[in-house]
Amino acid sequence: MIHTDIAEILCVKPKTEKRTKTMEEDVKKKKNKKTMKIEGEVVVMKKNLLDFKDAMASFLDRVHELLGRRVSLHLVSSLQPDPANEKRGRLGKAAHLEKWVTKIKTSVTAEETAFAVTFDWDESMGPPAAFVIKNHHHSQFYLKSLTLRNFPGGEGGPIHFVCNSWIYPSHRYRSDRVFFSNKAYLPNETPELLKELRKEELKNLRDNEKGGELKEWDRVYDYAYYNDLGAPDKGPDSARPVLGGSPDFPYPRRGKTGRKPTKSDPKSESRLALLNLNIYVPRDERFSHVKFSDFLAYALKSVTQVLVPEIASVCDKTINEFDSFEDVFHLYDGSIKLANGHTISKLRDVIPWEMFRELVRNDGERFLKFPLPDVLKESRSAWRTDEEFAREMLAGLNPVEFPPKSNLDSTRYGNQHSSIREEHIKPHMNGLSVKEALGQNKLYILDHHDALMPYLTRINSTNTKTYATRTLLLLQEDGTLKPLAIELSLPHAQGESHGSVSKIFTPSEKGVDGTIWQLAKAYAAVNDSGYHQLISHWLQTHAVIEPFIIASNRQLSVVHPIYKLLHPHFR
Repeated sequence: MIHTDIAEILCVKPKTEKRTKTMEEDVKKKKNKKTMKIEGEVVVMKKNLLDFKDAMASFLDRVHELLGRRVSLHLVSSLQPDPANEKRGRLGKAAHLEKWVTKIKTSVTAEETAFAVTFDWDESMGPPAAFVIKNHHHSQFYLKSLTLRNFPGGEGGPIHFVCNSWIYPSHRYRSDRVFFSNKAYLPNETPELLKELRKEELKNLRDNEKGGELKEWDRVYDYAYYNDLGAPDKGPDSARPVLGGSPDFPYPRRGKTGRKPTKSDPKSESRLALLNLNIYVPRDERFSHVKFSDFLAYALKSVTQVLVPEIASVCDKTINEFDSFEDVFHLYDGSIKLANGHTISKLRDVIPWEMFRELVRNDGERFLKFPLPDVLKESRSAWRTDEEFAREMLAGLNPVEFPPKSNLDSTRYGNQHSSIREEHIKPHMNGLSVKEALGQNKLYILDHHDALMPYLTRINSTNTKTYATRTLLLLQEDGTLKPLAIELSLPHAQGESHGSVSKIFTPSEKGVDGTIWQLAKAYAAVNDSGYHQLISHWLQTHAVIEPFIIASNRQLSVVHPIYKLLHPHFR
């Protein structure tokens, strides 16, 4: 009674029997709580320069490790909510990568290292559906996977987390790095305690609020126009149009980099220095160290093909031209012929950089020279045959209407229809008429006329010279193609609106006509190669798929089944 009166005076409710009962239940729960040890394996690869490990980074990471600034992991419960945020799964106790200082080897080559990790886990929290990782080291590392072995109470097998991501020091991120178990969920099937984590991860990848230039640790997927093709600050001749976002050029899109606009044109983005390869791409999308080393090796070979002739060409009046076919062959010939066999293989085994391994090949290639194309290995003149010319054209061929017609605007470009007639190709038709060949689907065309004609005046005003080309080919009984005629066209001397001026060339093997035929094939082949690289390869492949990659990362969680199907193809 006295206790109750004092409580009323102090406006404090007395401890009731119910409160005592709750405390007893909590104590009982703690007694019944089962904590178990979960053993796991984490596979990582340290930061590297090309495929060398960064020695200073490794040293500083060891210092951080000894000072207690370690790499920590928290498993996320799929059953128990977090007391601080009931929309998320509860975090387990922190576990750390074990024996970092002794596990990271001192070898200079970048390689994967497997670390043991042991989690203290409350069995009532159920199987973990995700984990959070925090890197308190000095530098980044590549996280390949986490595997939890024989998790009890689940399906009995290991639980896999496929990560394949670079983990930067935690201060670089505004939120924790989260990885989900290797299961696929549609949004409405996602476990309730994972939904908010899933949404937050997508928000981080979109990061619409991020301003300024994106850095290598940013994980932002956003859209931009191709507005960095030119350098308008260097003058009008260096300016280029913006591709994307205008009525004339509505597409394509590229990944956002956030670089500053140019001073003379705010719609154009500034470019990096010529030899600066630090173009922002989300870190996980960049070349692997082996691929990048291979890329640099071929770039180095290309540079030597420019610098060495430039130095040697002080007295050469045609330094921007091949004076003969021997100049072309010099791309593959000369220099030091590297030995093949056991000795050079041993040498390559002790070379750490993939880039230098590519330069010091063990297949008999020459130092700093491109490998000889297969077609030239059998005969230096094999590429000049009509059969090889037709074989290389195969990928771009289409059935033809005869004579070929142009789709260019005649009010602007005049008559651009082909001048090829049946009398030009009849001697090479194997006895078929044009009508018979068309009826049997044996007449094909490689048409690079309309794609090039609008640009020829500008191209030919430089040191580069070319023609618009049409190549007619016949499908033979043995399944091979043979060229029938090549049409080379230029804009009319009185202006584009007057149409084109064309010349027709047909197969010949000897004398002046044979040499001219070789040159006509060279122009057609160069156009085909250029069209393939710029249109087929870049525009219709890379530029088409890049917006889908950006959209998928912005809209589809990594646990979405469609994302899991698409991602390997995006790589």
